Amino acid sequence: MKKTLAWVFLLCLVLLGCQSQTPLVYNVNKSDELREYESESIKESQFEESLEQQRNLAESESIAQAEAQIWKKKTPDKQALKVKGIYLSAKVAGSGTMQRIIEKIDATEINAVVIDILDDKGHIEYAMSGDLISEIGSTEETIPDIHALISTLKAHDIYAIARIVTFRDPYLENVKPEWLNHNADGTVFHDNSGMTWIDPYNRDAWEYKVQVAEQCADVGFDEIQFDYVRFCTEKGMNNVVYSDEETGGLDKTDIITEFVRFASDRLAAKGVFVSADVFGTIIGSYVDTVSVGQDYPVMAGAVDYMCPMIYPSHYGNGNFGLDVPDIHPYEAILGACNASKKDLALEYTEGVHQAKVRPWLQGFTASYLSSYIHYGPEEIRKEIQAVYDAGYDEWLIWNAANEYQWDAFLPAGN
Repeated sequence: MKKTLAWVFLLCLVLLGCQSQTPLVYNVNKSDELREYESESIKESQFEESLEQQRNLAESESIAQAEAQIWKKKTPDKQALKVKGIYLSAKVAGSGTMQRIIEKIDATEINAVVIDILDDKGHIEYAMSGDLISEIGSTEETIPDIHALISTLKAHDIYAIARIVTFRDPYLENVKPEWLNHNADGTVFHDNSGMTWIDPYNRDAWEYKVQVAEQCADVGFDEIQFDYVRFCTEKGMNNVVYSDEETGGLDKTDIITEFVRFASDRLAAKGVFVSADVFGTIIGSYVDTVSVGQDYPVMAGAVDYMCPMIYPSHYGNGNFGLDVPDIHPYEAILGACNASKKDLALEYTEGVHQAKVRPWLQGFTASYLSSYIHYGPEEIRKEIQAVYDAGYDEWLIWNAANEYQWDAFLPAGN
């Protein structure tokens, strides 16, 4: 036992002594060839390290460029409002009738109006300036004093939306025919109503429409709503041609989305919201999406509000499991809104902008149908309730004649 302890003690002393000694250094006499080899090895290592740094830098720059090319929605610095609105023609908005409508609005829950500014015939409804707008010469003075109108709307806390008809424009045929859709034989395409349509690939036409929208923002409109932001879908469109050079490989949905993003960027800088009217039938329908160029969830990433036109009369028999959708206003609107929620939910990504949904509801009687019902206060109220029951809280009512069922709306303050 004593011998064992002695050996352990001796071993500890040896180890302590080793730790306190200076590490051994070996001096080697290197030949010139060895030194040259080592020098070349060091240079080669430094070269490889430099290449790796360059590769990492290039990869970082590539990633940064790719991220810069990913379009991101710009949000205007503006307080949003839960809109409950009606459509008004420029003729009504610019006449003495407007005062009576404002009195009706003041007495009800309605708090917004959508006013034609660039209408279905291609006319700008009040005097505007600007080289391009002057060159085209489409301005009229249907609204004689736009500043007075906007001032009155603001005094009554009425949210003002400017409606801009986008790609259908018959006025341009005699002014900018090169902007329009053309048939294979070179002639200008006309739809069944004799209307001409802008070629959506023509970016000069984009500039014109957006300049009009910017001037609307400048005079005080709260929001710009683009309508007919799509391709024409009538049968004759089969004869319209677009060259590969013109399209640049972009399909219909690509170019419509690009236009909406272009307009959205310009108008966000003006501090106004942007909305887009879309066919209700594109929701969940690949065929309709491809035909008109409106991709519902993709467009929802580019605007502040999506306004699907979900009039019951526009749906064919059997849609939403209904024999005749027009005679079931509540069920038809609920079905369309639920379809909207599903379509958008499938494409939703956390942290990525997605527009609010504010549907257009039917404020007219579709007497042209073989089976229809009269749309009075009760039917319109059912539509509104369906919007709420689907989880949405904004809506617009369309009546081309501006003849509204005021009893359909709740009293002011509700």
